[in-house]
Amino acid sequence: MKKTFLITGGAGFIGSSLIDRLIFYGEDINIVCVDNFDPFYSEKFKQNNICLHRRMHNYKLYVEDIIDFAVLKKIFQAHDITHIIHLAAKTGARASLEKAKDYFNTNINGTINLLQLAKEFGVEKFIFASSSSVYGARKDVPFKEDMKIGKTISPYAASKAAGEQICYTYSHLYGISTVCLRLFSVYGPRQRPDSAIHKFSRQIVEGKTLQVFGHGKTIRDYTYIDDINQGILAAIDYDKSEFEIFNIGESRPIKLSSLIVLLEENLEKKAILEKRLLQPGDVPITYADITKAKELLGYQPSTTIKRGVKKFIAWFKEFYNYCPSNLICR
Repeated sequence: MKKTFLITGGAGFIGSSLIDRLIFYGEDINIVCVDNFDPFYSEKFKQNNICLHRRMHNYKLYVEDIIDFAVLKKIFQAHDITHIIHLAAKTGARASLEKAKDYFNTNINGTINLLQLAKEFGVEKFIFASSSSVYGARKDVPFKEDMKIGKTISPYAASKAAGEQICYTYSHLYGISTVCLRLFSVYGPRQRPDSAIHKFSRQIVEGKTLQVFGHGKTIRDYTYIDDINQGILAAIDYDKSEFEIFNIGESRPIKLSSLIVLLEENLEKKAILEKRLLQPGDVPITYADITKAKELLGYQPSTTIKRGVKKFIAWFKEFYNYCPSNLICR
């Protein structure tokens, strides 16, 4: 049976990398990409992500916003959507402090729009990209899916927690097979330029000062993009229950100061550091318990942070060439 995947945020880091993988998922698939090219970072960057996709006969791009229900409905009417992989969101805990209403509008109302259309058009599977930030600033690690998540500390985190709740409601009421994936600090080629590994790499090369919040003591469960996509692909095929939540991480957290040393080694250049206090909205640690994902999804992350950083820096040197203005579609 032909599958048609609607990928929201499909021109972004995770979305475009996932589409690369979906090309090999099965012979009989169509891909409908919806992305509004949010100016949070350069549109040129995203255009590079998808330049090869646009040449595919089974790929269709819509430059639209998920908060526009009428436009989304026309897309559903034009395509027989069987699966929704909902990656689109306003991202970043710190940025959400200044624009909470925008985050809630996109991340909550946009998700409701998609779930409503999933109900109306009988979509087989709904996958929601949640975030490790829903766990809040807790110290009891590793984070397990059955922990209470009522103490989020940023609007972004709150919007993702709300998204999970809304997904459960629609799944319960209308029988939509749904998987929520709590993604942990995703990195790799095509990573957003504002994200830590990408931003720090650029600053080190340019000889700029790195603002190291939390004095370098914060700890993150960095997860390589290939392992994230492994989890998403496994969720597509998951059929053991109608609704489930999974952590998708490496389960091998690293301190920020140690991450910077890795970047220095791979870039062969020392970083200039300015240590500062932890910022509002930032959590001190993320650490995924992936037992459930291993047991039910067969999830097996395989990229260590050392290997992943090495692969990222290879991409960074070749493609990005240390300068955003050099980005060209090729």
